[in-house]
Amino acid sequence: MSRPLQVRINLSALQNNLAVARQHAPNSRIMAVIKANGYGHGVLRVARALANADGFAVIELNDAVALREAGLQQKILLLNGFYDVEELPVIAAHNLAVVIHDQEQLGMLAAVSLPKKLEVFLKLNTGMNRLGFRPEAANAVLAQLKKHRLVGGITLMTHFAFADVKEGIAEQMERFNKFAAGVNLPKSLANSAALLRYPESHAEWVRPGIMLYGSSPYGDVSAGELGLQPVMTLASRLIAMHELQPGERVGYTGVFTAEKRMKIGIVACGYADGYPRHARTGTPVNVNGKITRTLGRISMDTLCVDLSEISDAAVGTPVILWGEGNPIEEVARAAGTVGYELFTKLNPRVPVIETHD
Repeated sequence: MSRPLQVRINLSALQNNLAVARQHAPNSRIMAVIKANGYGHGVLRVARALANADGFAVIELNDAVALREAGLQQKILLLNGFYDVEELPVIAAHNLAVVIHDQEQLGMLAAVSLPKKLEVFLKLNTGMNRLGFRPEAANAVLAQLKKHRLVGGITLMTHFAFADVKEGIAEQMERFNKFAAGVNLPKSLANSAALLRYPESHAEWVRPGIMLYGSSPYGDVSAGELGLQPVMTLASRLIAMHELQPGERVGYTGVFTAEKRMKIGIVACGYADGYPRHARTGTPVNVNGKITRTLGRISMDTLCVDLSEISDAAVGTPVILWGEGNPIEEVARAAGTVGYELFTKLNPRVPVIETHD
């Protein structure tokens, strides 16, 4: 028999979450962010399920090429643009849009000949301080792009650093709007958090990411409250059970000690599968439809769960590590990380099953 661990990808949930994005931004076009192998869900799988999206955003050039070779005709945006002049002929040949965020990229454009013009997204740094031109420097860049022999359409864009927390987007919006005043160009600002909470950020293009995969972008609002459905479910089974006596310890270095007689279970899932090794005792796990907790350190191929309150547990009982019945954001919070990391750290050894539940 094969190991009982698997990932279930619910394609209907992806489509539901895209519909939620459209409901919140009905007058904007949807640029579905499917970078990092579709947030770990499979870039081609996600793109095909989101065929009604108006465009896709990725980081890797090979992902963009694969989307074109799979027959997808929507706008495809390279979020970090290009890194080398040798990429530009490939970008032009596949009709890809690029983000321009640095002066070095303009130098690369000047050094190449292409058979067609490129669509460009000019990125402004309005407070994220990661990529982009500061607004005071961007006027000169925009003027340069408008007359550049290889630049076709131009869209203005920025990225919000605080849309998911109390600080919000007001300061960054003010900086962006001050620059964009009187500039008659399309705009793209909203990530998932801004799309759901700040309609003033919607503009011509919105860029939903984490919400498409059924995880809330906020710490104070659940995915279910937003109408989002989990797409990825990491599921396994109990493969062993034990009874501990008071004072007995669990796992490497024995960081958990039983205070009373208790029943524990061993689950076929560990950090080699992508489950976070740093998850502390108390990280939620769904066993047979009931939420319980992990115990002790996570091992390479297994982890331990508390079965004290689950009287019907037995070897073979189903376990949900995250997903349907155990929200990934709750698991991530308990493990001291974010759902983005859990999605993208799954090991390829875990088999993937597509569903349409």
